[in-house]
Amino acid sequence: MTITAKPLAGALGAELWATDDGPLDVATLDGAGCAAIREALCTHHVVVIRDQQMDAAALARFGRRFGELERHPYLGGTSEEPEVVPVIKEPHETVNFGGGWHSEMSFLECPPMATALYAVEVPSFGGDTLFANQQAAYTGLSDTMKRFAGSLSAVHSAARQYGRRGDSDRYAGQRSSMNVEVSDEAHAQLTHPVVRTHPETGAKALYVNRAFTEAISGMRRHESKALLEMLWSHAVGEQFTCRVRWEPGTLTMWDNRSVQHYALNDYHGQRRHMLRVTIAGDRPR
Repeated sequence: MTITAKPLAGALGAELWATDDGPLDVATLDGAGCAAIREALCTHHVVVIRDQQMDAAALARFGRRFGELERHPYLGGTSEEPEVVPVIKEPHETVNFGGGWHSEMSFLECPPMATALYAVEVPSFGGDTLFANQQAAYTGLSDTMKRFAGSLSAVHSAARQYGRRGDSDRYAGQRSSMNVEVSDEAHAQLTHPVVRTHPETGAKALYVNRAFTEAISGMRRHESKALLEMLWSHAVGEQFTCRVRWEPGTLTMWDNRSVQHYALNDYHGQRRHMLRVTIAGDRPR
């Protein structure tokens, strides 16, 4: 099957269709089809495939076509597929999951290569996901800042999200449908480069995010805060973004080595039910 990519925006993102404009059926993809999706992922950073029929097992099978699946250290999965996490916001809840710009689990030594998210039930309006191209954000820096940022490393941690007195701890009653664990282990820290190199394309990308990046290594606190504020704001400028509008049956996959994402929380009083799986990656370099 030949796959056609239809761009979503100038910065990143594409919908994938069969060349005859029909929907793809990911359940029947052969090796060449999966290779084409991987190539599109490296090119467009975010790929959207409409009109799928999937459950947790089918999503897990799809994810394994691209690598080993991993379990989220602080989120519980389904009973049949522990690596598949239900992402649910009920009508009475006010706090959503993923509601802020972040790079998927950058607090891990080897953050995930990619995420696949499938829409089971979506609100009648709202609930879109925003994505920001971190390779374009890096390219948009001055040459001087590129050299400076490329010499730096940063400390990442899950503490603000999953640690004691972190967001998950404070908002537990407002996000009760999610099986979230608050843990002292979330306070562990590790270091990644501020600019990472994509292992498949060699392209450079910014690799700092508000959710999990705590400080620039070797800087005084006020210096680190000022630089991170600038990089965080620059990295998600509108010129680097696209928006995915969900429909039931939409499958979206994104490259965590080159994007940040943000799940909008603009659908209070409605239900949103997604299934999420992440594919293991390597250590940022």
